[in-house]
Amino acid sequence: MEFHIEKKLLNFKKPSGTSRGILYNKPSWILSVRLSNGLIALGECSVIPGLSPDFIDEHSYEKKLDELKKDVESNWTEQEFQLMSVFTSLKWTAFIQKWAMYPSMIFGIETLARDIFNGGKGLIFESAFTRNERSIPINGLIWMGDESFMLEQMEEKLADGFSTIKMKVGAIEWKKEYALLEQLRRRFSSQELTLRVDANGAFTPESALPILTQLSELDVHSIEQPIQPGQINAMSELCKHSPIGIALDEEMIGIHEPEQKEVLLKMIAPQFIVLKPSLHGGMIGCSEWIQLAEENQIAWWMTSALESAIGLNAIAQFTATFSDLLPQGLGTGGLYTNNFDSSLVVSKGQLSLL
Repeated sequence: MEFHIEKKLLNFKKPSGTSRGILYNKPSWILSVRLSNGLIALGECSVIPGLSPDFIDEHSYEKKLDELKKDVESNWTEQEFQLMSVFTSLKWTAFIQKWAMYPSMIFGIETLARDIFNGGKGLIFESAFTRNERSIPINGLIWMGDESFMLEQMEEKLADGFSTIKMKVGAIEWKKEYALLEQLRRRFSSQELTLRVDANGAFTPESALPILTQLSELDVHSIEQPIQPGQINAMSELCKHSPIGIALDEEMIGIHEPEQKEVLLKMIAPQFIVLKPSLHGGMIGCSEWIQLAEENQIAWWMTSALESAIGLNAIAQFTATFSDLLPQGLGTGGLYTNNFDSSLVVSKGQLSLL
């Protein structure tokens, strides 16, 4: 089985504001294998520089990808990946554990392996979603930027029929961000429009609770990662006293062992967790988080982490294997000028496959 790796630099249509600054482009590495039927199976190793725990620089990342290539080629065959039992085998479990420190690579190889299993057709998990019998509820995302840019995005999402909107905060003066949320709430009640915010750790433990109280006055549903990760006691206190739901996100990056995951969830006791396969241990790692969260009465939703259409397709199909979904943080990859072709479409806040 000959395994290929190719870097893809994805270019944003508009510079996108994040807590790590303005992004103009983002790298991904595409894994591919030409199958005996002539089709090509694909996977994506997607990273966000400055956030992905397995990415320091491109040189060291590509060196590790070469190790992954050799490991796959020397240990696996196309025929093995065409057996469903491979994904529950001790060999597969040991392989995933060996690469646990590299969640973006686990996600890439999981996607590739499942595409091989299904014959290179882009089918990662068969479900009602892939049979066009079901869609996935999603939120409309408002990127960070100046006030006029954020307002423009809000109008677009409302016109597109979204009933859940998530606004990234922490980029401009809080008073201006609050005013935008207040404007939304004046136009639509909490029965008509669900509001979420994503702080990406923008606030301090001291400033967070007053801000959460302000948000509760607008019937905001939840806030993702209000303070920087690693402040376990402070985050636990916030979750205990916050008048709105708190969702962990960056807090979970770099935690690989199920025992560590359970300890974190029990110590902090958040209302929600946000899962990103490229950051939180691939799809297998996210499945562990979901199981532990549900055992502890913690709700969850899945979010993409700027993957191309290849990664988004896999995440959407993975998400669709679960029932009773809250609105998810997924899309079609429409952020980029040079994305791959996608069969994902969004209509009125629902993600579907063509």
